[in-house]
Amino acid sequence: MAYHFIGIKGTGMASLATILFDENKEVNGSDIEKYIFTQDELEKRGIEITKFDANNIKDHDTAIIGLSFDQTNPEVKAAYANPTVKTYYYNEYLGKLLESYDSICVAGTHGKSTTTGILGTVLPNYAPTGYLIGDGHGHMPKQAKYFVLESCEFQRHFLAYHPDYSIITNIELDHVDYYKDMDDYLNAFQSFVSQTKKHCVVFGDDPHLRHLKYSTPVSTYGLGPDNDYRATHIEQGPFGMRFDCEYQGKRIAHIELSEVGDPFLQDALGCFALCHVLGMPVENIVQGLKDYKGIARRFVIEEVKDSVLIDDYAHHPTAVRYMIDSARKKYPNHKIVALYKPDRYSRLQYFLDDFAQSLNTADQVVLCDFPKNAVREDSSITVTIQDLLDLCPGSLLLDIDETSAKILKEMGPAVYVFMSSKDIYLLKDMLCKEIESSDSL
Repeated sequence: MAYHFIGIKGTGMASLATILFDENKEVNGSDIEKYIFTQDELEKRGIEITKFDANNIKDHDTAIIGLSFDQTNPEVKAAYANPTVKTYYYNEYLGKLLESYDSICVAGTHGKSTTTGILGTVLPNYAPTGYLIGDGHGHMPKQAKYFVLESCEFQRHFLAYHPDYSIITNIELDHVDYYKDMDDYLNAFQSFVSQTKKHCVVFGDDPHLRHLKYSTPVSTYGLGPDNDYRATHIEQGPFGMRFDCEYQGKRIAHIELSEVGDPFLQDALGCFALCHVLGMPVENIVQGLKDYKGIARRFVIEEVKDSVLIDDYAHHPTAVRYMIDSARKKYPNHKIVALYKPDRYSRLQYFLDDFAQSLNTADQVVLCDFPKNAVREDSSITVTIQDLLDLCPGSLLLDIDETSAKILKEMGPAVYVFMSSKDIYLLKDMLCKEIESSDSL
């Protein structure tokens, strides 16, 4: 009996597939043939990836279905039609898997992947820990005690989870193609915290999180003086960051990290808080934070000759602004070129002015158009990439091709910040090769 993943290259699906493989289960899957960065970890493990075909569904398989698929997909249809096949959607199976471990769910509008990645590095210094990160990485060691899971609020998918512990990084309206308004969005998070069984750790500086109703003990972290865990004496620059951590008003740690940016500071502090709540010794937490090496597509830095290429998953205006600010902190006095490719028409239309304001904090703005398979959610969605171009003075519209890479090279030397949940990283790779080849002539 195999575990067959329908849409195995999805960011969460690939991570879950690697976890089941690490649990010595037979795993295979199907997806489109186009390269997606998440397939790297699958290929390292030798997990077979095929094209979509109803014949991939075998008797007595367990079919795990990506959240983007329904019975218009031939494999989904075949799986439901076969009475011997057990079928789960991705989040449904995860909800079941969590029951086998002391589970920690990481939720929030921004910072979920990074926070999960940090916990996946720090907690193994305390006890065997599995993790699922939304960047295609998953791991489950033998005799794991903890399981850390990135938990997405999209369409309330995270309500399939009833974790022992939860950490919530922030709340800011997103997924406007699904949520009616901020009240609807807050209602989803309220339901989520109500399902947490033992303890919630939340970003106390967030204007919304303090007003949710918690049925378990709650610890707060942030910069404000009324937080349980507080970062003080903060310094950031090309060296990274350093700060003190106070617990209930007393300094208990000094932390020095190579990363920069307020988002990473908040995420690292939240992880410190959660691990401290679990009883982990302070010195082990500090060392684990130092050991963190980053995750895929989250402020990944490549220094190429006299330019810097940064790849990030940012696809919300707040995240875009933070990424540009982090690049300036890390590389002061450098030209910042912000590159952005939108993913959803509804998101760009709703946040159009916010996207423009965030992007315009860079020295140069470069845009790529929507993916060809992007669809307008309804007839009220009329926004185009030109609308964003018009709000970004001096901006350019480029494609993901070699010609565009040459144009970008001429803007250098610079710090190029590539931002999108889509395949803008392919243009980053092209620019990298262009810079390297031109310097070798």
